[in-house]
Amino acid sequence: MRKDVRILLVGEPKVGKTSLIMSLVSEEFPDEVPLRAEEITIPADVTPERVPTHIVDYSEAEQSDEQLYQEISKANVICIVYSVNNKKSIEKVTSHWIPLITDRTDKDSRVPLILVGNKSDLVEHSSMETILPIMNQYQDIETCVECSAKNLKNISELFYYAQKAVLHPTGPLYCPEEKELKPSCIKALTRIFKVSDLDNDGILNDNELNFFQRTCFNTPLAPQALEDVKNVVRRNMNDGVKDNGLTLKGFLFLHTLFIQRGRHETTWTVLRRFGYDDDLELTQEYLFPVIKIPPDCTTELNHNAYLFLQSVFDKHDKDRDCALSPDEVKDLFKVFPYMPWGPDVNNTVCTNDQGWITYQGYLSQWTLTTYLDVQRSLEYLGYLGYSIIYEQESQAAAITVTRNKRIDLQKKQTQRSVFRCNVLGARGSGKSGFLQAFLGKNLQQQRRIREDHKSLYAISTTYVYGQEKYLLLHEVMPDFDFLSEADLACDVVCLVYDINNPRTFEYCAKVYKQYFIDSKTPCVVIAAKSDLHEVRQHYSLSPQDFCRKHKLHPPQPFTCNTTDALSKDIYTRLTTMAMYPQGFNPGFFLLSPCVLFAARCLCIVVQTHIFVSFRSHARLRCMCTCNRCTYCLCQNLLKLELLRNIKAQLRRVVFNRHMAQADLKNSTFWLRASVGATVCAVLGFAMYRALLKQR
Repeated sequence: MRKDVRILLVGEPKVGKTSLIMSLVSEEFPDEVPLRAEEITIPADVTPERVPTHIVDYSEAEQSDEQLYQEISKANVICIVYSVNNKKSIEKVTSHWIPLITDRTDKDSRVPLILVGNKSDLVEHSSMETILPIMNQYQDIETCVECSAKNLKNISELFYYAQKAVLHPTGPLYCPEEKELKPSCIKALTRIFKVSDLDNDGILNDNELNFFQRTCFNTPLAPQALEDVKNVVRRNMNDGVKDNGLTLKGFLFLHTLFIQRGRHETTWTVLRRFGYDDDLELTQEYLFPVIKIPPDCTTELNHNAYLFLQSVFDKHDKDRDCALSPDEVKDLFKVFPYMPWGPDVNNTVCTNDQGWITYQGYLSQWTLTTYLDVQRSLEYLGYLGYSIIYEQESQAAAITVTRNKRIDLQKKQTQRSVFRCNVLGARGSGKSGFLQAFLGKNLQQQRRIREDHKSLYAISTTYVYGQEKYLLLHEVMPDFDFLSEADLACDVVCLVYDINNPRTFEYCAKVYKQYFIDSKTPCVVIAAKSDLHEVRQHYSLSPQDFCRKHKLHPPQPFTCNTTDALSKDIYTRLTTMAMYPQGFNPGFFLLSPCVLFAARCLCIVVQTHIFVSFRSHARLRCMCTCNRCTYCLCQNLLKLELLRNIKAQLRRVVFNRHMAQADLKNSTFWLRASVGATVCAVLGFAMYRALLKQR
């Protein structure tokens, strides 16, 4: 909406232009009328629309043609004043003033015109019969007002309509010749309807109508008022109301009716609430709200944003298969002016057996967009109506800006949920296979991917110590001579080489020594295509010796040439390294099967505790504070200060490296650790059985 309105009054001499302005200001007819009134500014708190209004007079006696042209170019609305008792002044409207104004304004930005018939107190008849053909002939004429400066008839209404013609113009909304909404208006209102249709059933039920009414006008409709609205639509349209809800056709009909009855402000209020400007385009302020992102910080979606996106997914997943078919994706993005996701998205996130984007893949793609290009994510959320549905000031409320990575390193903990892993390697070393395997696609499935549908990104979830995190893999194109800051800025680095190609490890070694040897970014060497025969690499050191020399983890074998389910262990380890770059221990990659078995036992015991305790608690139907049921006893046990201290001490030992490196490399140490973990699991289960037996 405009910040101010500039009204220009033109017309033949002696028609009463100056008298109209002075009567408005003084609220009485002036005894003496000057040749021209000075420019008057009406404060915003006085005007009905709360917008400052400038009223400019024109006098042929005091102003030149050049000054008139300048005023026409500056005006937002022009009132052509004529005298109802002077036929010559009426004829001049079409023979002189309208052609003059048309010639002096751009075709793409026409100024609305208002015809003002002054001196209505001098005649008993109306001039509307003469004026109506003129209004029908010229589309720029918004309305005609007959008034009298002498007895103050319709003076306030005149300037109100002038304001309204600027703030709520008819031109962008309605075509009077065809008596229907313009295509751009229909497109905007259709998007508003789809955003407001929260269950995507094609109708606005009473709850959705009330939410829409409250969103746009800050007040709900009474039940009887809702019925009255629907009855009006029923009387005029056969398919405007369905299942006691308003259809899209009925919604558009209501706005057509508002405009035809002169209530343009109703439609404009709705359009502006949903982010549209005077040209029926979504404003830049709506789509791209200001958000400050300090250096070394990343952007993530917060909990409310994920809840909103989940509701959008559920709204369009009509067959409830937890995946979006191509038709469902198209339906979801109908509120967008373009299709934001290309075919590469299906090779960036997880899909089902049919190649459709799963629920997890859907959220992953949104997470990826927010991480890489937060402005685009804000734009997409704007199209979906996040700030309106969740009643937020802007889409920026959906974004969390993480704290500086240096602070995370100092505190040795992070609140981030998305971690980036850049995958580097020579051509043909298996980088793309490593990315696609993260999405669960084996070599056979990868070969079916079209070249133009391939993606340099892959994102999915991993679980680190029971916490769900997103790992973003980015395949960096092999160009040793130039790696950009984006290629180097990440949380963990994967250096991939082909064990069957003797020339691939050299690239990894050179990249590491050139860019990462002095970096705090953890690095992992991946020995890809481990199902093939390993050959000697053409480098001074073998991959194992190179890793040992630079204190890196040994090369991790990897292959996607299998028919079995692909393991995600390597990706979990990468995420863990990204979360704890200083505290991560190389011994993690060397854990014996006994330790892994003990860890699984602990997980099973914990899950059994929770599952059985909850069932027992539900069966006893007692309060959570009873301290008698199995559930409460387990909760009290878990809350013991002793257990918390043990947990804290263990965490410090593992992540602050209080253990000697010699111990970490000693197989006896890991055997003791595995035995200890197994004993803990058995004792925990025995304690649970004892508690259950007491009940």
